[in-house]
Amino acid sequence: MSRQIFLIDGQSFYASVEKAAHPEYRDIPVAVGDPARMNGIVLAACPIAKSRGVTTASRVGEALARCPDLVVIRPRMQTYIGVSLFITQIFESYTDLVEPYSIDEQFLDVTGSVARYGSPYAMAQDIQNQVLLSTGVWSRVGIGPTKILAKMATDNYAKKMPEGIYELSSDTLESTLWKLPVHHMFMVASAMTRHFTRMGLSFIGDIARLDFSEFKRRMRREMGKQSDIQAGYYWQTARGIDPSPVVSGIRHQLKSVSHGKALRWNLYRCLKDIEVVLLELVVEVCQRTRRHHYMGSVVSVAAAETDGQHSSWFSRQTTLPQPTSLTLEVAAAAHKLFLEHWSGLPISNLSVSLSALTDDSVIQLTLFDDRSRAYRKEYVIDGIKERYGSHAIMRASSLLDAGVARERAEQIGGHFR
Repeated sequence: MSRQIFLIDGQSFYASVEKAAHPEYRDIPVAVGDPARMNGIVLAACPIAKSRGVTTASRVGEALARCPDLVVIRPRMQTYIGVSLFITQIFESYTDLVEPYSIDEQFLDVTGSVARYGSPYAMAQDIQNQVLLSTGVWSRVGIGPTKILAKMATDNYAKKMPEGIYELSSDTLESTLWKLPVHHMFMVASAMTRHFTRMGLSFIGDIARLDFSEFKRRMRREMGKQSDIQAGYYWQTARGIDPSPVVSGIRHQLKSVSHGKALRWNLYRCLKDIEVVLLELVVEVCQRTRRHHYMGSVVSVAAAETDGQHSSWFSRQTTLPQPTSLTLEVAAAAHKLFLEHWSGLPISNLSVSLSALTDDSVIQLTLFDDRSRAYRKEYVIDGIKERYGSHAIMRASSLLDAGVARERAEQIGGHFR
């Protein structure tokens, strides 16, 4: 039986949440960003602001220049997460198959629920109304027999229609999706668009109508033999083929734990300053690894170097003698990797990851170090941070000017809580 899948997207999500919280801004252009930083980016803009030239990812100063009466509201990430989770609960009252895709997008498999509402369209309307009345967020709904078609129905059609609902079915693709330029296909950005254009494939239908063997041949000629997997993905996407199910929740197997930080390169010229951030990243990676009850055997360090004119990048990894999530052990390996491969230029980006994860229920003991005691200490520190916040206890080095942990403690995903 054909599945009925929704991809539901919250329109201008952050801005919509703020407008719901501030009724006085109902007819006023609103954007979410840091009003104190003119060089900061706009995270979201309401439809009124967009109609006046304000775009997402533009600079706050540029947005105010285009729209002088724009109200810029500082982001509240914890609030947005709370609203997103509440919307998930609304979706779960319709189906138990709800898969978050991002903070403002979620997949729903409503195959077993449609009969109660008469049609997918009627069900989508019912969901739209309930979310709007409960949160003030207007939703757009893409409907399709696969997740990929539901996603492209939302992005290419539902977002542009007054009713905010559109259904893409397999038997109408030739008259709908295949007529769109190739850059409207999911996961096709500017670089891939150029590749397709050079191959003479300007529209989604140009890819879909080709035999797979011919499409793969063209991909190989353009991008090499390593492009076979990409060829399979794009050919299936153009035809709306996607066997992946909607999986409730986000409980996926972790393959690695990583953490990175973009830095002001002119402030991180000296090793003593870079070491502070490197240790902070290791602390965060190890804490998150322990939270998920894992240990890792491979430590990786990546860094971007620049002097303002020339830039370079390195990424290196090393395998540890035994799996670990102890801060001191991971920090020692990360520090050694960095010193071996750093050229001495200022650092503009730094990241650390721990991979080759295994269960932490069994800890390898050593003759000269009390690893069991070290783990108990780490878990006590983790407990304090979980209860009182990550700023409740931190290393003294984070109090130095080079430290970024205090600032990060007040943020979620790099933005204000």
